[in-house]
Amino acid sequence: MIQLIAFYLFAVMVVGSAALTIFARNPVHSVLWLILAFFNAAGLMLLAGAEFIAMLLIIVYVGAVAVLFLFVVMMLDIDFAELRSGFARYAPLGVLLIVVLAAEMIFAVGAWSAGSLALSQRIAPTPDEIPNIQALGTLIYTRYLFIFEAAGLVLLVAMIGAIVLTHRARGGVRVQNVWQQNKRRPQDAVRNINQPVGQGVEL
Repeated sequence: MIQLIAFYLFAVMVVGSAALTIFARNPVHSVLWLILAFFNAAGLMLLAGAEFIAMLLIIVYVGAVAVLFLFVVMMLDIDFAELRSGFARYAPLGVLLIVVLAAEMIFAVGAWSAGSLALSQRIAPTPDEIPNIQALGTLIYTRYLFIFEAAGLVLLVAMIGAIVLTHRARGGVRVQNVWQQNKRRPQDAVRNINQPVGQGVEL
């Protein structure tokens, strides 16, 4: 009974916070509602027995993605009134996308329910004596090791590409040369002058 109450509580909170994420006028409030949606979705994953996905939602999405969204929204000077002015123009396209996505989800649920395979065959077998996270880690580092390493390599290339694009050569920018600074002697940077009284300072 307590699990059913928790499920409906988390589900209602996820749907409500997702709706408020879309319809909130302040973008900072939208990001905060999104964080609340992630937390409640993590609660649903815990009820479903997927502890790893629940921790991913909290650590990755709440701890990194949503906080990054929050910093970007707060740091950028965006005219949100101008962005909202074109909402009516793109509303038909948005409604069309909503209808297509809803039809795909209904079709996927129907295909899952009417499949010829048994339910036990569609679910990945997990021994009862080991936790879910341990079983997932065993599969990743044994059966899917090369795929996991390939995914890590793709992320590494993407990170290197982002760094290269950020640190590209730019004209008109003074660059710090540490080697020249360390090579410089005190007598080259300081000049001792016996300045007479009442004549001011020469630059």
